[in-house]
Amino acid sequence: MNICEQCGYHLKMSSSDRIELSIDPGTWGSMDEDMISVDPIEFQSEEELYKDRIDSYQRKTGLTEAIQTGTGQLNDIPIAMGVMDFQFMGGSMGSVVSEKITRLIEYATNNFLPLILVCASGGARMQEGSLSLMQMAKISSALYDYQSNKKLFYVSILTSPTTGGVTASFGMLGDIIIAEPNAYIAFAGKRVIEQTLNKTIPEGSQSAEYLFHKGLFDPIVARSPLKGVLSELVQLHGFFPLNQNSIK
Repeated sequence: MNICEQCGYHLKMSSSDRIELSIDPGTWGSMDEDMISVDPIEFQSEEELYKDRIDSYQRKTGLTEAIQTGTGQLNDIPIAMGVMDFQFMGGSMGSVVSEKITRLIEYATNNFLPLILVCASGGARMQEGSLSLMQMAKISSALYDYQSNKKLFYVSILTSPTTGGVTASFGMLGDIIIAEPNAYIAFAGKRVIEQTLNKTIPEGSQSAEYLFHKGLFDPIVARSPLKGVLSELVQLHGFFPLNQNSIK
């Protein structure tokens, strides 16, 4: 589970490992795997072209984008799930990441499935400029239909790091918001805040434990019991195992 045996520190985890941790074996079905980013604003960089950078991360991670979406079963309960991957361009949210999330939400809406999104992101993808910022509203509007109109259940899981436009949109819109222990959660980084406000912010003020005491989210849940906690939450909200006799 990528947890230090000595101190319990939660190390970073790939999206594939998180899916394996949460989803019953043999039940995961990926969605929109063939969607890849283009270069909508012809972003110029001295280092490398945006397209070349995407290709590089695809080879390095084996993923097509910074999120995996799909459906599966969690202790026999059908769910829709999206898992961001920080290894792919810092989990940045571009147009494709947003489109995959939006399609997942719409699928969950149409099929009355509980929704789980695991956040791990540096925020909006600068290589797509203002187009990436527009994705915050796009995802939020899809969630509004899912939560407010259809009265369905969305759990947001904040892992380290969750920052920027992800924090400012779907990361904080969960009916239940769960954080991992010691996760770094923020809108802007410490350095940016201090330079903007010309004030020093306290050490640890962007950690899950500090923010929990300020009421920013609901429980802090370690990885070990997380699957059981999610199973209890979705059943509490009216979603039950396909096999009613199964107890895990």
